[in-house]
Amino acid sequence: MNWFTKTFSSTIGRKIIMSVTGLFLCSFLVVHLIGNLQLFNDDGGAAFNLYSHFMANNIVIRIMEIVLVLGFLFHIYDAIMLTRRNKAARPIDYAETRPQENSTWSSRNMGLLGTVILVFLIIHLWNFFVPARFGGLEGVVIEEVEYDNLYLKVVQSFQVWWYVLIYVISMIALAYHLIHGFQSAFQTLGLDHKKYTPFIQSFGYAFSVLVCLGFAAIPLYFFFKF
Repeated sequence: MNWFTKTFSSTIGRKIIMSVTGLFLCSFLVVHLIGNLQLFNDDGGAAFNLYSHFMANNIVIRIMEIVLVLGFLFHIYDAIMLTRRNKAARPIDYAETRPQENSTWSSRNMGLLGTVILVFLIIHLWNFFVPARFGGLEGVVIEEVEYDNLYLKVVQSFQVWWYVLIYVISMIALAYHLIHGFQSAFQTLGLDHKKYTPFIQSFGYAFSVLVCLGFAAIPLYFFFKF
């Protein structure tokens, strides 16, 4: 196992882990967004509450939540370690640099973008996930069965202007993070070819913008609707 430990603790090994976990988290974003689109149903939140109940009580989903948490932790840990190694390798900046000529703004600020996303994630989990999993939600009866009314929690949360603002700003940060990270992940995994790279770049850009627009539309919809 010594070779395994050395491989995945090396710089390239950590980049591979970053890429794999990053793409896995992208798949989670798609699934999460599809579920959240139930909020737009004009049914008083019935579809969303049923969806939330299924997600909270399905054993496969609960196991995947553990995998998801591990994915986040590995992604964050490797990001910190790679940043520290990069700074240690070049403790003193060059006297004259023009980073804007050689890289994009998002690639130069992945640490800042990641920090914004992490802070948002903590707030978001505390506001929605903790009450949904550990109690504190009002009940609602759907077809003579009582469920937790997570839909009401969503409506109430998105009436708070500063929370909506944080949410939208975080989605902008996530979009920039994904625009660079999506293409970078494929490049790290060796899936970089002049024939396919332009498509990967275009798809990654469209994916990043559309997914984050979808998430940002939810708080704005409820803020202006009620």
